[in-house]
Amino acid sequence: MRRKRRRHPRRGARVRARAARRAVDSVVERVKVGYLKNRPTRADRPGPGPLPDQLLRALDVRIAQRIDGLAAGDFRSTVLGEGTELEQVRPYVAGDDTRRMDWNVTARTGEPHVRVHVAERALTTWALLDCSASMTFGTQDRRKLDVAEGVALASSHLGTRGGNRFGMMTFGGRKDEIWPSTSRRGGVVGLLARLRVEDPPGGATTSMAEALHRAALILRTRGLVMVISDWRDESTWRKPLAMLNERHHVIAVEIRDYREMELPDVGDTYFTDLETGRQVHVDTSDSAVRKRFAAAAIAEREQVHHEILAAGAEHVVLHTSGDWLRPFAAYMSRREQYR
Repeated sequence: MRRKRRRHPRRGARVRARAARRAVDSVVERVKVGYLKNRPTRADRPGPGPLPDQLLRALDVRIAQRIDGLAAGDFRSTVLGEGTELEQVRPYVAGDDTRRMDWNVTARTGEPHVRVHVAERALTTWALLDCSASMTFGTQDRRKLDVAEGVALASSHLGTRGGNRFGMMTFGGRKDEIWPSTSRRGGVVGLLARLRVEDPPGGATTSMAEALHRAALILRTRGLVMVISDWRDESTWRKPLAMLNERHHVIAVEIRDYREMELPDVGDTYFTDLETGRQVHVDTSDSAVRKRFAAAAIAEREQVHHEILAAGAEHVVLHTSGDWLRPFAAYMSRREQYR
């Protein structure tokens, strides 16, 4: 008699996971195709127009699937008290809770000992999202604003794990938005979808310096603040960034496009500043001009890096090409490992 083969208990879960990923990829592809056929063709719109809410939610699902595997570790408190993580075992003193007695250590030493745990304290994470016109630029796989929104979604997944809280503020767009901190992250997708409905503004309403100063005044509870921007604001943001860092742990997330660091050889060209609308005529066929531009771009980015570090904040750079989520998750995992 032929024996019936038993299915591996985990095989069905893997098959269902692969099917779910294929379904999400299919949704993303269908929405992309429909968007490319019907996207706006207005000449004054920089970069691709708003993406449908369905694509944004599909992106949220993909990020949720990947971020749990790429970034591990929740935030820990530095104070002792209630919790599940053991900090130390010490001799019993009068007044200690007898329910925390460590009977194994007590039996070995012949002296009463109690267990002391690390207190579990909710961490509040805030994302300050730059929605200025320069963020709509992108010549690689996506726009800078697309990467910034993805970072905000990934941060909301990380920031709401284990009962922690996440909130978001936007600046530089037509209207500044504030999503109060909460342990529920469902409103982030809705807020980002609402931001995509409006046309990119002609000029920023709130500078980065003003946004950082406002955040320093509003955000009173100590926590983690992630400033997601291309950091090309001409305002003097170093002082308000340092003021924000006095109370919070600040991470400056910089979004770059490789075309901002070098000029292509395309002959006579007019370049338009997306923030101010000012135009500049450049002969890109001149190799000396291209070299000077590349050197100036590198020097300007190095200055931004030094000013961020001088303000006491951390600095991480992501690009519009390739996989931005893996380096972001790796950075967050490293900083949690060495906290």
